[in-house]
Amino acid sequence: MSKKALEILTESMFYVLISLLSGEKCGTEISAFVAERTAGRVTLGPGTLYTILSKFEDEKLIRETMVEGRRRTYAITARGRDMYRAELERLRACIRDAEAAERGD
Repeated sequence: MSKKALEILTESMFYVLISLLSGEKCGTEISAFVAERTAGRVTLGPGTLYTILSKFEDEKLIRETMVEGRRRTYAITARGRDMYRAELERLRACIRDAEAAERGD
């Protein structure tokens, strides 16, 4: 059975979307945001970051808003916000299930 594209986000993908919730950012700003927010637990190298950004653009989760030389700026779309919210709810459900299992429910 094949999986739908981006049905579940990786941790790196999720943090890229989080980074764009507060406004437009370029790749360097996204990487810095993720590293700071996760205290270095999640790092995005250029290959990983630009692969994610390309995939997100293809899926219309983000859009490019400005190009200045090699610097590209991105914004989250309504579809991207919907994906973020769906993934956040999936993660919350995982936590609820884990907590219930720990209690023996």
